[in-house]
Amino acid sequence: MTSNSQAFRLFQPLRVGAWQLAHRVVMAPLTRLRSAQPGDVPTPLMARYYAQRATPGGLIISEATQISREAQGYPQAPGIYTDDQVRGWKLVTDAVHAEGGLIVLQLWHVGRISHSSFQPGGGPPVAPSPIAPRTGMAHTPTFERAPFETPRALETAEVPRVVADYARAAELAQTAGFDGVEIHAANGYLLDQFMRSASNRRTDAYGGSIENRCRIVEEVARAVVGVWGPQRVGIRFSPVSTPADDAEADLHDPDPVGVFSHALAAMDRLKLAYAHLVEAPSAHETSTGRVYHKTMQAGQMRSVSEIFRGVFRGPIIAAGGYARENAVDEVERGHADAIAFGRWFISNPDLVERLRRGVDLAAFDRTTFYGGGEAGYTDYARAT
Repeated sequence: MTSNSQAFRLFQPLRVGAWQLAHRVVMAPLTRLRSAQPGDVPTPLMARYYAQRATPGGLIISEATQISREAQGYPQAPGIYTDDQVRGWKLVTDAVHAEGGLIVLQLWHVGRISHSSFQPGGGPPVAPSPIAPRTGMAHTPTFERAPFETPRALETAEVPRVVADYARAAELAQTAGFDGVEIHAANGYLLDQFMRSASNRRTDAYGGSIENRCRIVEEVARAVVGVWGPQRVGIRFSPVSTPADDAEADLHDPDPVGVFSHALAAMDRLKLAYAHLVEAPSAHETSTGRVYHKTMQAGQMRSVSEIFRGVFRGPIIAAGGYARENAVDEVERGHADAIAFGRWFISNPDLVERLRRGVDLAAFDRTTFYGGGEAGYTDYARAT
């Protein structure tokens, strides 16, 4: 890279809510399934993994973390609802802070993607409506796969209990030493299921109209803001549904622009610290590698961040299939304020410096993404 790399906005400071970032390269939430059992407790190995990827003034979004036992759908995913889990996460936040980094906890409820083997009492998973995904397979606690089960529709009177679970998890995140939280409302999980007409056939206050389908997201956001204040809360949406994994299989809505414009406008009114928007890897890709979406606005090739830029007026973090060139371009054009990198952070603990210097990136090993120990987790080398 040339010596003027600092001239690119991607490597310049950015104010995001309560945080002053030293650069705009964010570590995306990455499910790795390495918590200690029993209890889904974060470990010292996880603390080392996050510390390796921390940079002074850099923002890390933690792996998705279930807010309750009911919320779990993947084996060895960490939780944030027991004292042991809080103590485990404190090891992680202390390690990141020792490197000068910032870390927020992603709050997660998988909804219908869970399996009865995870559920208290062995009952069915909960969802907006009793509609099972038509394709894909559920996970079990032993890393085996099983057919998706028909979920149980949450009763109207149960929704406040789920909202309270998010608020309690947000409180425990404070105790664990996090700098803030991100609400996971993307990728086919519970809150996304409520927003999509394909998975929400309710006729109460949480179904039918776009306003009703987005209601639980607004209630969760208000509850979490009540714990942290708006400037330490972010939210993640994936407006373009993609069958990238089983969670998003057959999940869609005929009016994604309408749905997510409504949801993002509500988050804007709450003055959240940031909106984290996922680009769809199945969208059209240009020769430069930048991802665009024709499905969001007919006849136009625009990134998701660009489409919703005028709706949410706070900082936007874009994620999904970015390399250095298109990340720089998206930020330079002003469509996004920061870029979240996922898989490249797995194999490049020093990703920020590699991007800054134009150093080649180390390849990742997909076979070590989920479960296991140090291999493919904490054993990737830094560039010399």
